[in-house]
Amino acid sequence: MTDIPFDAIGFDLDGTLLDTFRDLGAAVNHALVLGGFAEVSVESSKDLIGGGAKIMLARAVEAQGGLPEDEFKRLYKAMLGYYEEHNAVHTVPYPGVREALAELAARQIRMVVVTNKFEAFARNVLTQLDLIDAFETVIGGDSMGKGEDGQFLAKPHPAPVLKAREVTGGGRFAFIGDSTYDVRAAKAAGVPVIAAAYGYCDRPPHELGADGVIDSFDALIPSLGRLSSAL
Repeated sequence: MTDIPFDAIGFDLDGTLLDTFRDLGAAVNHALVLGGFAEVSVESSKDLIGGGAKIMLARAVEAQGGLPEDEFKRLYKAMLGYYEEHNAVHTVPYPGVREALAELAARQIRMVVVTNKFEAFARNVLTQLDLIDAFETVIGGDSMGKGEDGQFLAKPHPAPVLKAREVTGGGRFAFIGDSTYDVRAAKAAGVPVIAAAYGYCDRPPHELGADGVIDSFDALIPSLGRLSSAL
């Protein structure tokens, strides 16, 4: 049995635990149509994910010429409203997620989700997929409040990762994510990080700067075991 040298693990959600792009893409397209823009292909919506729903929609709008701020806010609210009602239509856990989480729990490793998705949305989709009980808590993009600049303290800010470590006991902690937001947040928080190459990586996986890379969730536990020797 692989030895895991960590007391707790933090997980990104979209592109790490869950394959969410179809439902996110549908929400983006709902807002784009309301704004008079052309829909984007659902497959291409993978390239828009990263940093949260607001950034995702902004990228799609900016690619078609942009909008004044007040009109963008209207579309953003429409996107959130649609996603709230349709966030688990096509979304599924990646292969191996349920099994790996069960094994980690059996080893008494504490687990937490750290996502830039709003906390209520993240809890809702995890509940619908019967995964919510695997985690001690869910820290969303809005969970830590806003900084002095008025922006939410979300990844790549280290605050949510530091909070995740705190709520899971403050011991040896590792983080798993699929984007520069995840790697930067973990590095700034001083914790080791593994990149999920199967996710929605905004750079080639081996260029994200993570301490390890996995091609499938099945590889997570062996990778955690190797991580300590690489640090």
